[in-house]
Amino acid sequence: MSGNNMLKIGIPKGSLEEATVNLFARSGWKIRKHHRNYFPEINDPELTARLCRVQEIPRYLEDGVLDVGLTGKDWLLETGADVVTVSDLIYSKVSNRPARWVLAVAGDSPYVRPEDLAGCTIATELLGVTRRYFEDAGIPVKVQYSWGATEAKVVEGLADAIVEVTETGTTIKAHGLRIIAEVLLTNTVLIAGKAAWADPWKRAKIEQIDLLLQGALRADSLVGLKMNVPAHNLDAVLDQLPSLNSPTVAGLRDSTWFAVEIVVDNNVVRDLIPRLRAAGAEGIIEYSLNKVI
Repeated sequence: MSGNNMLKIGIPKGSLEEATVNLFARSGWKIRKHHRNYFPEINDPELTARLCRVQEIPRYLEDGVLDVGLTGKDWLLETGADVVTVSDLIYSKVSNRPARWVLAVAGDSPYVRPEDLAGCTIATELLGVTRRYFEDAGIPVKVQYSWGATEAKVVEGLADAIVEVTETGTTIKAHGLRIIAEVLLTNTVLIAGKAAWADPWKRAKIEQIDLLLQGALRADSLVGLKMNVPAHNLDAVLDQLPSLNSPTVAGLRDSTWFAVEIVVDNNVVRDLIPRLRAAGAEGIIEYSLNKVI
């Protein structure tokens, strides 16, 4: 295999690591990590993987060290790296929804709006984005880099406010802080180096990865339902069915029965199944999906 037919992919190390490895597994790529080793195995001879800090992946792609990788939209904006954004991948360590960078202050502080922080000190890891946020708002503040434990900076009196990432707000509240504004909505993105994107073979491989990752994410929120329905109840059952597309209806050997199959949002199943049963469906089976393309 020639060197051109090998794609170098960056896997985010840290909070997104397990979620990313699991997503790739559902997409068909098994990533096997090794203790104290940043070069995990992957069951595809056309891929070589490297674990990297999510903040560094955009630069590695810009410099050609990697061909493709997953990072946060926040770090893409922070670094300003000149790369190709292939697609949004809405997933995180907690749930399949975007995260937020928020402006938070002590719960008993007098600050209620960003404007109230004029002349104050803000601690954050997201320096560039935070500076631009306050500059665009015309609010003079001092932005300091936080080397971790950012929530504690306000508690310890090292800063008047912080800009920190959160999914649920639980950790912010647990530190006695109060959110007063949203600075940035962010999610994971699949990005590619410009040289890799311009290479026909590498671009096709990247698009294959994107297609299957998106399919696995889509399947997370859906389930399949199968059921048998007497012919005289078919219309009543079909009236109950939401569906990604029209349901599949097939006749059984006994011509008085039909098999019906659909894909639905898993949030509606708990209410839908009783209604289907009441409408005459029998033998209802719910099953999970690996990918929906």
